[in-house]
Order: sequence, then structure tokens, then C-alpha cells
Amino acid sequence: MKKFNVAVVGATGMVGRKFLEVLTERNLPVENYYLFASAKSAGKQIDFMGKPHTVIELCEQNVAALTGKIDFALFSAGGSVSKEFAPLFVKAGATVVDNSSQWRMDEDVPLVVPEVNPEDVKWNKGIIANPNCSTIQAVVALKPLKDTFGLKRVVYSTYQAVSGAGVAGYNDLLEGVKGEAPKKFPYPIAYNMLPHIDVFMEDGYTKEEWKMIVETRKILHDPNLRVTATTVRVPVFYGHSESINVEFEKPCDRESLRNALENFDGLKVMDDPANNVYPMPILAENHDEVYVGRIRIDQSVESGANLWVVADNIRKGAATNAVQIVELLIKMEA
Repeated sequence: MKKFNVAVVGATGMVGRKFLEVLTERNLPVENYYLFASAKSAGKQIDFMGKPHTVIELCEQNVAALTGKIDFALFSAGGSVSKEFAPLFVKAGATVVDNSSQWRMDEDVPLVVPEVNPEDVKWNKGIIANPNCSTIQAVVALKPLKDTFGLKRVVYSTYQAVSGAGVAGYNDLLEGVKGEAPKKFPYPIAYNMLPHIDVFMEDGYTKEEWKMIVETRKILHDPNLRVTATTVRVPVFYGHSESINVEFEKPCDRESLRNALENFDGLKVMDDPANNVYPMPILAENHDEVYVGRIRIDQSVESGANLWVVADNIRKGAATNAVQIVELLIKMEA
């Protein structure tokens, strides 16, 4: 079997370390890993795949030195870093899978969730974008419903974990329960909720809400789909939760909804309200599945439903989805 070489850019960050964890678990046919981070982390040793790896400083010279030696590069180092260095890795011969927002809405860059639109990897020009964490889990739940009933309108209300804001967000909750003032968020997140993720735009929506709207349309290949969103930060460490209200083109009933969801790859239905069985962040943590429950017919429209969707935002919402994209690329080259 052919062996590949993989770079991880931002290897010392929260998502970068989760990349390493997922790569270890999934055991891809990789011969060499190259771990990149900023100058302050360069030279550090990271134990990975049973041996120590020295962190390489992310700079143009070090990328150029590996020309022809890297097949795939997993990026989680922020939009500005990706804007500068993703093209350099492409020039050096790698296909980049980027976890930042930098390339997501670029018309020449596919935005991919492997369970939903795997075919889009085929038209990449060197860069593939990993969607926003909240969008990934949503479209995994929406795809089988779109295929079965057709989508008219989607309303998102999200309850997003602090780890979605990185280490600083995580620490705001960790220290906030001790009474310390927030450093990342504008208000305390401990014992509180903030209807404010990313910056506010002129129309009153936040950028996070805008991302969910436009990314859903791109991934589902439906530019005219009516979508709206309200995104909220909640005092949970890991796991985004979403209330999704959907209006359909075709008639539906609860049994047909369940059947569509239960037979879709990557989804796990937890829907037994009589026994208090429903998805929760604490159950999704450290898992790759997207969990769906509280499946109900929306009686206020001709054909619609309500869903409760939960996933680990650092795994399926970031690292695992990116690694799954690399797996798709490896299959294409096999």
C-alpha cells in the first residue's frame, strides 16, 4: 500500500493536538508526519505515533525545504496564517485541508463534510476548506432530510461550548467558576449565556450566524435555501447543541423522519423521551458521531420538524472532519 506524508500546521494548539489524537486513532497509511507551529513552539518535542517529533517553525524557508515531500497538510492555525501559508504548501506539492474561515466561501475552494458532499473534493485546486463546527453537525443531520423530503426553510438556534473559542474561551469558563473576570468574552460565561459569537455585522447578525447560513447553502448545493440562525455561547466545555427547525417540500411523519436519520452514515439517533433518552454534550464528548433526538413534527407548518442535534465541536466539528477529508483524498489516489 502506498504511504503518504502529512504535515500538521498549528500542531500545538487545541485543535492541532486533537488532529494528532484523531490521526493516531484512525491509523492512516502515513510514512512521515511533520508538525509545524509558531516560532515560540519550534523545537519542542511532541510524543506522537509512538515516537518524539520535533516541532518545526512555520516559515517560508522550512515549507520550501519540504517541497515534494508532503502530500497533505492539515491546518488549524487561524485565518491569517492560512492565507499566507496554505498557498506555500500547495506550491510545495501538498493538498491543504484548512480549518479556518479563510477559504470557506471562496468559489474555487470546496467546503466539505465527507458524509454530505464527498464528491466536492474532486474539484479542489490544492485547498479544501473544513466548515465551521456548528455547520458541520447541522448539515450531517439535514442531508438525509433534504434527500428524502426536500428543504424549504431551516431555522438554527445553537448552544455552543466555550472550547469553540479556543483555549482562551475554555479558560474563561474554568476560571470563571472560581470568580475570576473573563479575558476572552465580554461578559462572564460561568452561570451565564452569551447571544454573541464572533463579531456583530451591520444587519444585527453575528458573523457566526452568517457563517452557518452561507456555509449550509454551499455544502448542500442549494444557494436559494432559506436559512436563519441565532448562535449562543453556553457554559459547557465541549459539545455544541443545536435546535433545528426544518420546513419540507414533501409531507413527512415522525416514523419517516426517524428512518431517514437512522439510516444515514455518521448520525446516531437518541430519541426515547419516555425514558429520558436524548442527546447531550456530555454524551457526545470524545465521540465522532453526530447525535440527534427530540424528533418532533412541527404542527405550525404544512410539513416540518424539530430536531435536537449535538456533537463534539473539537472532534467532528473540527479535527475528525478534516482527517476524514484526508481519508477521502487517500482513497482517490489508491
